[in-house]
Amino acid sequence: MSDKFKQCWRGRIDAEELAADASRLHQIIKPYTESSQGLVIIGFCSDEGVARNKGRLGASKAPTALRKKLANLPWSPTRPVFDWGDIDCTNNELERAQQQLASAVQQNLEQGSFPFVLGGGHEVALGSWLGLMQFLTAQHGELSSSKKAIPSIGIINFDAHFDLRKATNGGSSGTPFYQIAKICEAEGMPFNYCCLGVSEIANTPALFKRADALKVSYRQDTEMQIAQLGQISVQLAEFMQRCDVLYLTIDLDVLPAWVAPGVSAPASHGVGLEVIEPLIRQIKATGKLVLAELAEFNPEFDIDNRTATVAARLFYQIVKESNCKEPNS
Repeated sequence: MSDKFKQCWRGRIDAEELAADASRLHQIIKPYTESSQGLVIIGFCSDEGVARNKGRLGASKAPTALRKKLANLPWSPTRPVFDWGDIDCTNNELERAQQQLASAVQQNLEQGSFPFVLGGGHEVALGSWLGLMQFLTAQHGELSSSKKAIPSIGIINFDAHFDLRKATNGGSSGTPFYQIAKICEAEGMPFNYCCLGVSEIANTPALFKRADALKVSYRQDTEMQIAQLGQISVQLAEFMQRCDVLYLTIDLDVLPAWVAPGVSAPASHGVGLEVIEPLIRQIKATGKLVLAELAEFNPEFDIDNRTATVAARLFYQIVKESNCKEPNS
């Protein structure tokens, strides 16, 4: 057990309570091994995509900071959870780090685990999606020479940004879903992308036109109020119905800046937890969710651990009493 593991996974112990009723994540989690099966946390330590996208740096420190905040979450002793460790983007080699993440995600899916990735900038999304695509191709691609034999992946992104910028000089935190769209086009696969919480002032008309051309299902932040939850739910249900498996990615800048100040690009409007959390429950209830991640937390700019705290809450909402579909089922 490494020193880093010990430093991250420590916290409160309620010795006065029955252990079965008072255990916390830091008491249950174990280092990942090749025989691990359960929930697996993978860190992606990268600022490179944010730097290329001209954002403020610090997201590479997020996985360590998030683990320390997750440590005190209540956790059942009977529920296996493992820490895979970190993938470090070094020497500006973003594409190499993304492929390393893809391999880690694929390996965990093959073992029947549920990978939960902690970014890092939103360039993490390309690596996560590639891992899921590689897993599905290996599992189902041999059934037919047609790419349609591969189960369709639905990407659900809570984000103030489309992240559909063209990757003209290499990928960045602003390009992952454009890169995925181009891979889907080349491979004859459907590009199923739902982006919820888009800010009109954070995306140019060119990006809205690109989203329309790619038939992205999206809603602006101003259209994601609690009074509109029923409409959002219907839109999300229609999107998920045409997808075989779901990949959920949350860019924490979808939240209002006063809720999540510690991000690369704080939101002036944002979407509240009272809207996001019911939608997470709806996503989980499909039984199609096989992969999730949090992106763009920047501990350098956090205030009173606000962003870390809300990130831990979202993590817990996604994985608690999981209805997530086992990848091999």
